[in-house]
Amino acid sequence: MVNSVLPRVESLASSGIQAIPKEYVRPQEELNSIGNVFEEEKKEDGPQVPTIDLRDIDSEDEAVRQKCREELKKAAVDWGVMHLVNHGISDELIDRVKIAGKQFFDLSVEEKEKYANDQASGKIQGYGSKLANNASGQLEWEDYFFHLVYPEDKRDMSIWPRTPSDYVEATAEYATQLRGLATKIFSVLSLGLGLEEGRLEKEVGGLEELLLQMKINYYPICPQPELALGVEAHTDISALTFILHNMVPGLQLFYQGKWVTAKCVPNSIIMHVGDTIEILSNGKYKSILHRGLVNKEKVRISWAVFCEPPKEKIILKPLPEVVSEKEPALFPPRTFAQHIQHKLFKKTQDALASK
Repeated sequence: MVNSVLPRVESLASSGIQAIPKEYVRPQEELNSIGNVFEEEKKEDGPQVPTIDLRDIDSEDEAVRQKCREELKKAAVDWGVMHLVNHGISDELIDRVKIAGKQFFDLSVEEKEKYANDQASGKIQGYGSKLANNASGQLEWEDYFFHLVYPEDKRDMSIWPRTPSDYVEATAEYATQLRGLATKIFSVLSLGLGLEEGRLEKEVGGLEELLLQMKINYYPICPQPELALGVEAHTDISALTFILHNMVPGLQLFYQGKWVTAKCVPNSIIMHVGDTIEILSNGKYKSILHRGLVNKEKVRISWAVFCEPPKEKIILKPLPEVVSEKEPALFPPRTFAQHIQHKLFKKTQDALASK
């Protein structure tokens, strides 16, 4: 059992410890920037993550439609992250997804262990916690549940939670609707680069090959939140990432040299531009560095869906249309798998260098 080596963070949190184990304590240079997330969220001064209203994304009125699309494009260029509102997915369906995910995590750890993943054998879907596979040996204050949710023919239903009974239906329906929303976003971002509407979607695998992977992140209450992170600073490797949360703050974005805490916007979906789109657009659209804080008052849960290209079938490189003598390619050609390896290697080098 992997578990005897590494307790789930939830078990640690509920064991009554007053101090967190040293593996969870961040290095000194990082600690300087970790504050109380509730106070950080209240700050009104300084830059704020943009909120983009998608109500008019398909408006019949061309001027109205253009204005909406222009705002989305601007947010993707400037921030690479945004709160989407009026996104077309019903509040009722989103509530069902959140209730089902929370009910799964409300099960006992023993019950959840029946769905445990086994990273050593390459079985990455299921219930897990981060293993200290990075050179720094650092751990993050979260447990998670990870599984592929779209396309249908690539799902492994044997790993999907049987409890609660609505989990499968709500999550499957949400994935289908999110896939439709992704198509709309890709088309706006394509037009924003002066490309044909369907181009970016095609470049990341289209309906058959683009994978939607869901990761439910469960951040237990932390006795020393000023020393830990729920998720360390990273950029997403995906094309796009869509995130729901339980209205407890935690997400921070590294914008113009400072950590900005995202507000909790009701009925919104947070969307990140990932590395894949940053590469294809030659850096015109940003994949922003972000991290997750934890707190000692409320459990935070988020539902991230990563839209990822296939690992080997597509070479990711800046599209010829966005490259010129004046703006040469900023990224070498790599498969998605090679991009992942490159990031891991770089992270290991950085960790070793800072020791």
